[in-house]
Amino acid sequence: MIESSTGTKLAVVGAGSVGSTLAYAALIRGLSRSVVLYDVNAAKVRAEALDLRQGLQFVPAAHVEGSDEIEICAGADIIAVTAGAKQQPGQTRLDLAASTTSLMRTLMPQLVEVAPDAVIVMVTNPVDVITYVAQKLTGLPPHQLFGSGTVLDTARLRGLIASRCGVAVQNVHAYIVGEHGDSEIPLWSSAVVGAVPVTDLIDEAERDQMAHDVVHAAYEIITGKGATNYAIGVSAGRIIEAVLRDEHRVLPVSTMADGRHGIEDVCLSIPSVVGRVGIERPLHIPMTDHEVTGLRASADEIRKVARELGF
Repeated sequence: MIESSTGTKLAVVGAGSVGSTLAYAALIRGLSRSVVLYDVNAAKVRAEALDLRQGLQFVPAAHVEGSDEIEICAGADIIAVTAGAKQQPGQTRLDLAASTTSLMRTLMPQLVEVAPDAVIVMVTNPVDVITYVAQKLTGLPPHQLFGSGTVLDTARLRGLIASRCGVAVQNVHAYIVGEHGDSEIPLWSSAVVGAVPVTDLIDEAERDQMAHDVVHAAYEIITGKGATNYAIGVSAGRIIEAVLRDEHRVLPVSTMADGRHGIEDVCLSIPSVVGRVGIERPLHIPMTDHEVTGLRASADEIRKVARELGF
């Protein structure tokens, strides 16, 4: 059994399906000794906390609380923000931006006030736009506040490659970059199974189908059950684990572009080394001209929405 990170505090903002699943995943993996949930719906957040608390006998030692008061997040080492408008069937992630941005104008300054030193991981969709908005609203450095990005998309892609090639998914190294959404880009040129290039194992038509399936995976789930929560819950938990355990793990999180490839003033996913301080540094993977063009187009899509929102 994995030991809890002694003395650490994880605050989950938003007790909806994603937030409550993330809290559950954190408790199962023993990621933090204290897990708190904050939500403006007092009855909902207290019920979720009570439900989680009643299972503490069966997970690594932890303490759980829930409240509709922002002060419950005080002193958190890491905060996961899942609060936002719910994505509807047929609605793109970028369509969610306007309603969620108004919420962030109130929420983010409050979080920084009660937990100024916390690493903040934005999970709310559209995560790239909301991460950019949150950075502008808080003034926090990009290493301290970043988004969950394409960590889940990358896991979905690796799973498809592993199944197709008949290998363990841990032996697949491939990344999706750019927007967590329709314009995301798979980096096929650097994808490998073991040390074998994926382009030697899977033809272009099948790779294109895989990329399409990854983009549309969430839409199928939303149509079927109304929301995605399990996969994003555990993938966000993986990011939190990398921070609290100072793993120096490479994850494609959403962060402010640093000007490489002519892309700047926008948040999007690039592989980055993640540890206790948050993002330690970007890991620049070589890209083909075609991939760079796609990444720039993805950045343009995200930036356009941010500008329309006044950021």
